[in-house]
Amino acid sequence: MSAPHAAAPVHEDRQQEQAPPARPRAGWHLGLQRYAILIVFACMVAGFGAAIPSTFLSIGNLSNILGSQAVLFILVMAVLLPTVMGDFVDLSLGSSLGLSAMTLAVLNVQHGTNAIVACLAGIGAALVVGLFNVFFVVYFDNDPFIVTLGTMTIVQGVIYIISGNNDVGIVSGNLSNWVFSNNFLSIPLEFYYGLAIFLVVWYVLSFTPVGQKALVIGQSREVARLTGVRVDRQRSWAFIIGAGIAGIAGIAYAATNGTVDPTAGSALILPAYAAVFLGATAIRPGRINALGALVAVYFLATGTAGLELLNAQSYYQQIFYGAALVAAVTIPKATRDRIFNRRRSA
Repeated sequence: MSAPHAAAPVHEDRQQEQAPPARPRAGWHLGLQRYAILIVFACMVAGFGAAIPSTFLSIGNLSNILGSQAVLFILVMAVLLPTVMGDFVDLSLGSSLGLSAMTLAVLNVQHGTNAIVACLAGIGAALVVGLFNVFFVVYFDNDPFIVTLGTMTIVQGVIYIISGNNDVGIVSGNLSNWVFSNNFLSIPLEFYYGLAIFLVVWYVLSFTPVGQKALVIGQSREVARLTGVRVDRQRSWAFIIGAGIAGIAGIAYAATNGTVDPTAGSALILPAYAAVFLGATAIRPGRINALGALVAVYFLATGTAGLELLNAQSYYQQIFYGAALVAAVTIPKATRDRIFNRRRSA
């Protein structure tokens, strides 16, 4: 009896899974989105430099741009802290600046208080405003926009009371001359004070656990709570430290201007928020970040300075300011949507 033939191995025709078609590389798109404002910044400097080289490219103009925006630069760092925690609008920070500046001026000029003591009192007054916001925003879980709008109004009234609704000056010459009016490398000292505050804020938000917690809180407070983050504690510190930095901005305002206007801070709060949100479209798009805010402050300042040197009317400067904000928000979104659509079609 013949042995049964061994079953031949069965070779199944299996279609190998073909790798999906290579998606178009979007790296350069993302890079363009991240550094678009820097590219436009460089082009703007080149354009103004070609048009008015003797004035725009001078050391004097650079010193003016860096020094004139120092107060706003410091206030932007104050605005950054509650914003990165998801408390997107703290309108009281501008009035905190004004209260600090006016407290310094009234104590120093009208009561003869030592300049350093008056500076500390001004910063302390701003910190009280921050504690007030913590109590009503964080403790009672109220909307920060409504509460800080009320706080701004209250503080503005206090400023009018202590100033008698008048400008107050001139602040101590020692404070103005020794601390703020001197230059280093032809750049006013107040710029370096703002730069020092920026470096601290940037480092904390970018490289420390506190910064990582702030990022999680800003994205989702519930997720942050589930991971063990003390959300209310972090938000409270953001309001308090932000108010303290606004107080420092008030000291810088008083020292650089000499005379303090009761409405000093109200004119700066909107440009500060404009810089923060414009900066969120650069470096780390979609995230509030200190480096982007730094670029945004001096991007806008350089544009307005160039227009002034070209003797452009003030309304052209306003058009530039608004157009820059709209373009900065729209272009990255259009780029991101285009990349997403290409990936989905691929």
